[in-house]
Amino acid sequence: MRRLWIGLTVVLFGLLLIVPVVRIIMGAFNEGWRGFSDGLSRPETLHALFVTSMIVVIVTVVNTVFGVMMSLYLVRATWLGKRIKQLLNSIVDLPFAVSPVIGGLMIVLLLGPETALGALFNSAGVDIVYAIPGMIIATLFVTFPLIVREVMPVLQEIGNAQEEAASTLGASAWTTFWRVTWPSIQWSVVYGVVLTVARSLGEFGAVLVVSGNILFKTQTATTLVYQDVENFNLTAANSIALVLAAGSVTLLLFMEWAKSRREVH
Repeated sequence: MRRLWIGLTVVLFGLLLIVPVVRIIMGAFNEGWRGFSDGLSRPETLHALFVTSMIVVIVTVVNTVFGVMMSLYLVRATWLGKRIKQLLNSIVDLPFAVSPVIGGLMIVLLLGPETALGALFNSAGVDIVYAIPGMIIATLFVTFPLIVREVMPVLQEIGNAQEEAASTLGASAWTTFWRVTWPSIQWSVVYGVVLTVARSLGEFGAVLVVSGNILFKTQTATTLVYQDVENFNLTAANSIALVLAAGSVTLLLFMEWAKSRREVH
């Protein structure tokens, strides 16, 4: 019975993960290296990859700063109160509870061109929905919990005794953070950053809703894959998907390496 369950687990793992990846690789090189390179060197592909990279960088930086701050507030801030912390905890988990498509729709309903806020931004010459800012907001919505949920357990585990001792000895809040808190949470921040980058690379639903998938304007790599599949350009779609999958796998392998380094130290 034990071997049966192990065998079923291996088969399920292969069907869900290995077989799709192998199929993507085969599809990417269906027309040889030339088809693979042509799919990646198209102007629309290069632009989509540039937009994706830009969004990933911005989202990762914003998430890192505000994710660490939110973690500190939820764990260390006594002035917030228990009920406010519970409310903030629920808000942080909201992207886990709703579909990314629903998140994108909420952004459209709040900041779309037909709304009061959207019209206000448009009058100032700033487009939110169907533009890069809306895509960044959608990706932030989807990825925000990742760093918070990596850092909070570490802060809870280490406690605040060392931070209070540093404060008693006259260290400023900034010095206490960099000299005492940061060394304890840096690896958890690294894990959160890796997960954020990987999630941002593959985000589709929320971005598709808010971007409009406009060629050479608001098209990301994932929405271009969707368009190529719709147009039966499967070699190009698989080529882009393979690049995104390779990037995500590389990041996850880096995270495993980082975990091993943390265990050594």
